[in-house]
Amino acid sequence: MNRRFLFVLGSSRSDGNTEILARKAAEQLPADVEQRWLSLAEHPLPDFVDLRRDSDHVRSPDGSNPALLLDATLAATDIVIASPLYWYSVSGLTKRYLDYWSGWLRTPGVDFKATLAGRTLWGVTALADKEPEVAEPLIGTLNNSAAYLKMRFGGVLLGNGSARGDVLNDTEALARAKTFFAQDPPLARFPHETAAR
Repeated sequence: MNRRFLFVLGSSRSDGNTEILARKAAEQLPADVEQRWLSLAEHPLPDFVDLRRDSDHVRSPDGSNPALLLDATLAATDIVIASPLYWYSVSGLTKRYLDYWSGWLRTPGVDFKATLAGRTLWGVTALADKEPEVAEPLIGTLNNSAAYLKMRFGGVLLGNGSARGDVLNDTEALARAKTFFAQDPPLARFPHETAAR
């Protein structure tokens, strides 16, 4: 299967540090790798309603933002969550997109979990803090989501920047961006799992 990257932009503004860093990493992908970029701010999702105890989720109408994002997610071999670090985790727009994964797991005929199994989840984020440990909740959210779906997890490309464009001064992040997507990530594991399992 040819690789198809879906870049899900979770910032409320365009051309922020996270998006800049994601685009720097994407520049390194081979020319024959398909890239699709979708901004959650430009394709807003309605509030997610959890129906798991009431009924199955129904597929959203074609042409709607949920249908667009579902189809793009299912078509991707590699999903890149590009979310700024907000309150130590993913942005609200990104969290809503991940909440929709819960509904898609329970949408008849979609086979969301089986389709995503073995595919790769990546993360890109910019933070205003010099200590990368503050991003651990964001990294945990993405790792555990990938582990639950039996996806591979490529980790999170971290960059530093507060004012727009600051990440371009983070030479270490730009160097990591050059090889970030070149790795062959392992299947994600929950933190309590050991390699022997």
